[in-house]
Amino acid sequence: MKKHFILLSLILFFLSPQERCFAQNTIITSDTSKISTTKLAIIGGTTAAFFTYGYIIQNNIWWKGEKSSFHFNNSQDYKYSLNADKFGHFYFAQLATNIYSDLFQWSGIKKHNSLLYGGLVAFTFHTFTEVRDGFSSGYGFSWGDLTANLLGAAYPSMQNYYPNLKSFNFKISFYPSEKYKNGTHSHIPDDYESTYHWLAIDINKLLPKAAKEIFPDFIDIAIGHSVNNLDGFGGGNHELYLSLDWDFESLPGEGIFWKSIKRILNYYHFPAPAIKVYPNVVWYGIKF
Repeated sequence: MKKHFILLSLILFFLSPQERCFAQNTIITSDTSKISTTKLAIIGGTTAAFFTYGYIIQNNIWWKGEKSSFHFNNSQDYKYSLNADKFGHFYFAQLATNIYSDLFQWSGIKKHNSLLYGGLVAFTFHTFTEVRDGFSSGYGFSWGDLTANLLGAAYPSMQNYYPNLKSFNFKISFYPSEKYKNGTHSHIPDDYESTYHWLAIDINKLLPKAAKEIFPDFIDIAIGHSVNNLDGFGGGNHELYLSLDWDFESLPGEGIFWKSIKRILNYYHFPAPAIKVYPNVVWYGIKF
């Protein structure tokens, strides 16, 4: 998850509570056939600056160890986090794709092309970090990570082509593990035991018409995954959850600003009643 911390910082910059708040399906320019080169320059310049900053940070913190010839990480890649990192790669790639799609639409590019360009930016960033990992003795290039990055970057376009997929969205949440509380990680996204990945299912869109009239629009169902007791060598266990989820985009509030806020909130799984269904059953009045 190390490489996602910088990407998350970039995304949060674009999602700051100023006029950089955007909402897909609500960004409308006066003439979508006219593309603003000024806005594209702002997007490109800011992105280049943050990617450069991210590289410097990563190079000084994670890549400053012994260099090596390009190699693949086939021994530990699928063991150290029980593949929980793959969910993170997918999530952050689709998140970055959506954000950049919004930005490209803001500049006047049509939605279809914006999704493709957004996916390209997200995949390029992640591919660069994977290749750079390949030259680091402590990491190595990961085909699993690259595949998860590609699928995440492509998912928003797939939702556009296949509207039924819009009923299935991916979220994330964090709750400090005991290891994190004891100082094992400097940033909580680096701790897989503190990280929960969720598949939020819009039940309302899947219900029969009669049931839709009585089932609240803002309540969804989410399937969650996390890991526990990791030892870095394949030890540990998976955890699966079933939870309610809140669809903020179904709540009242019109206008670009409020729709943007609701869309941003929808990327995160907020506390809700839940059940841990594996490896043992635990009922939570509220699962953080």
